[in-house]
Amino acid sequence: MTDLPVHILVALAGFAAGIAFGATAQRTNFCTMGAISDAALLGSYCRFRAWVLAIAVAMLGSQALHLAGVVDLNQSIYLTPNLGWAGAVLGGLLFGFGMTLTGGCGSKTLVRLGAGSLKSLVVFLVLGISAYATVRGLFAVARVRLEEAANLGLARIAVPRQGVPDLLAKLTGIGAGPLRLGLALAVASAFLVYCFRDAAFRASRRDVAAGVVIGLLVPAGWLITGVLGKDDFDPTPLASFTYVAPSGDMLQYLMTFTGAKIGFGVAVGFGTIAGAFLASLAAREFIFEAFAGAQDMLRHIAGGAMMGVGGVLALGCTIGQGITGMSTLALGSVLAWLSILAGGYLGIKYLERGSLGAALRAAVTRG
Repeated sequence: MTDLPVHILVALAGFAAGIAFGATAQRTNFCTMGAISDAALLGSYCRFRAWVLAIAVAMLGSQALHLAGVVDLNQSIYLTPNLGWAGAVLGGLLFGFGMTLTGGCGSKTLVRLGAGSLKSLVVFLVLGISAYATVRGLFAVARVRLEEAANLGLARIAVPRQGVPDLLAKLTGIGAGPLRLGLALAVASAFLVYCFRDAAFRASRRDVAAGVVIGLLVPAGWLITGVLGKDDFDPTPLASFTYVAPSGDMLQYLMTFTGAKIGFGVAVGFGTIAGAFLASLAAREFIFEAFAGAQDMLRHIAGGAMMGVGGVLALGCTIGQGITGMSTLALGSVLAWLSILAGGYLGIKYLERGSLGAALRAAVTRG
């Protein structure tokens, strides 16, 4: 037994899990933006399949914990009764476009920061400030008004939450429990078949390892917050891996360290930086990287701001919604994930063609 407060135990476990994420992402080059870029520009889908594999593993692990009664995923932010479709779509598009300007998503920003990228330090600061401003600051009023105008209250149609099994239960009359099990197995199986039917992916131990390890870290996050963080007087909110809003919280924690209470997301963020730092040192890949010029810096600043605002609107990033949210079978997470993919593809075409109009035409025609 230990006399440490529950929130300290959760933070320590989150920091360790973050180290595992950062080291894995750094050594395997796991990058969701890179996955979209490889597919769009090179016709290579190995890193994209690593992402899809992570979703499948996270989904199976998370749903197993839920169905076994170990954690209650219905308590997560992804399964509220208010479907924020507009935030998921607009935020996902904005986040996806922004990450192409910075060359990586929120998690990749922290991984690169740990490996010595000064460019990522600037992106992290801009992303964190814009995320915090969207949650509690300058942009918070606009965000709340968007939610009030567009969110769908599913309770009006007697649907308790935005989980796809719950919506199907309403339509079919079948119990949500059996539908949850069947849907999780069907979707995860389809994703696994998609991944492993490709010979190049099967031969890439690096990409397979990345998908498995990062996928397993999501149910590990649920266990840390839902089991280790269980406390009758001050329970830890159920959460797992996500990087946008916690980036803002990391900055706040650094500025108000004395007396501040570190949360799971903040600990994971710092752990991710530490893991990438240790892995890059071990591989002799730690190197300081600076901007090529003013235009390069401006592009990264703009992309960081887009990711901060978009990630909060969408309730997550390529990890927070694209893996963690997807593992809960939430409809909002599906919308956000697809929107991030679309925004990322549009952003790649923008960088390739040089204008938004040309990018839109290329995206529509898939040219």
